[in-house]
Amino acid sequence: MKILLKNAKILTLRSQNILDGEILVDGNKIAQIAQKINVKADRVIDCEGNLLMPGFKNAHAHSAMVFARGLVEDVSLDTWLKKYMFPIEAKFQKNDIYHLSKLAYLEYLESGITANFDMYFFINEIKKASEEFGMRTSIVLIPMKSSVERIAKQYRDSHKDNNLVKMELGFHADYTMSDDELKAVSKVSHQFKAPLYMHCSESKKEVEDRKKTYKLTPVEYLNKFGIFDYGGGIFHGVHLSKNDMKILKQHNVAICTCPISNLKLANGIAPIKELTQKDIMVAVGTDGAGSNNSLDMFKEMQLVILLSKYRENNPASLKTFDVLKMATVNSAHFMNLNNCDVLAKGKLADIIMIDLHAPNMRPSHSVINNLVYSASKSNVMMTMIDGKILYYKHKFYLSEDIKKIYQNAEKVIKRLTKKN
Repeated sequence: MKILLKNAKILTLRSQNILDGEILVDGNKIAQIAQKINVKADRVIDCEGNLLMPGFKNAHAHSAMVFARGLVEDVSLDTWLKKYMFPIEAKFQKNDIYHLSKLAYLEYLESGITANFDMYFFINEIKKASEEFGMRTSIVLIPMKSSVERIAKQYRDSHKDNNLVKMELGFHADYTMSDDELKAVSKVSHQFKAPLYMHCSESKKEVEDRKKTYKLTPVEYLNKFGIFDYGGGIFHGVHLSKNDMKILKQHNVAICTCPISNLKLANGIAPIKELTQKDIMVAVGTDGAGSNNSLDMFKEMQLVILLSKYRENNPASLKTFDVLKMATVNSAHFMNLNNCDVLAKGKLADIIMIDLHAPNMRPSHSVINNLVYSASKSNVMMTMIDGKILYYKHKFYLSEDIKKIYQNAEKVIKRLTKKN
């Protein structure tokens, strides 16, 4: 199917330039970007001068944790995990993750999120939900409900997966893994020459506990096992020493910052300016809805740049274009989704349309500044994933009834959160 998006402003994110032109989507790829495209298309959409740009890539998510939205508030990370989340997660039954993930995907579409990097249990349910829904998902294979051997097999077999779902190797965190398990995961990484992803240096307590026991930071401790030998990424990275950054830079390890979650759990403000100065790539994620509570990349971008100003006591600590790239291009590269990072011929058609005529986007002295400081998910007019328009003018266009998604999710949530 050919879709022609005409009369648009186009931000490819290959540069800051905004073009006047049209985009032709053929199947699941961008076939052409030009000022004028003369071709017979199956569907023609007049963008009415609104902005086309790459979709946001949510580089750290626990999508099915929508069950915890608003459930537990005002507690520390350690308490939140051990007293509340882990006991509830122990109740998961077949298809729970499948139904909960779809609820999160609806919010992703509204927010202009075209891909997510999910780390959760029951990956086959996540995979099935993504394929049926049309959501692009990278899944971190974690040895919590599965053995390391099974993880290795799943990773090896994952290359047979379809275009929407891919697998990456990883684990939850160093504090939920034994030394033997870390050695085994590292061995798998070396076997496939594959990157690893994990939570790391999220809270001050986490870092202090590791230093008290081993006289090493979490990054230094993991490095001991060769965890970073093939790159990868860490989620959060709030409390990093100079030596931690040196190790991460040396091994080409990126950071995914999740500012709302970090603030909500009082874990601190990540040193984004210092990381960028050291050429350590920074991506952006929402984390799960239980510790956020929204799945909104506009909010995350605003906090990334505002918190950096405060932390560095410098109003010019970050540039808006760099922050926008963190939430799109960098996040795509963090997830190894290099085929849908920018808008260009041959790239996958993961495109969003932003309403430039809304009051909060006027005047347009700088569209990029407005995207970071002023925009919200209410400005998302279209979300296209893999060449399919799944959300347009605030309506969902899916193969499944929306009410059914809500009903199935609510049924699961009621059982999980029922007090014994």
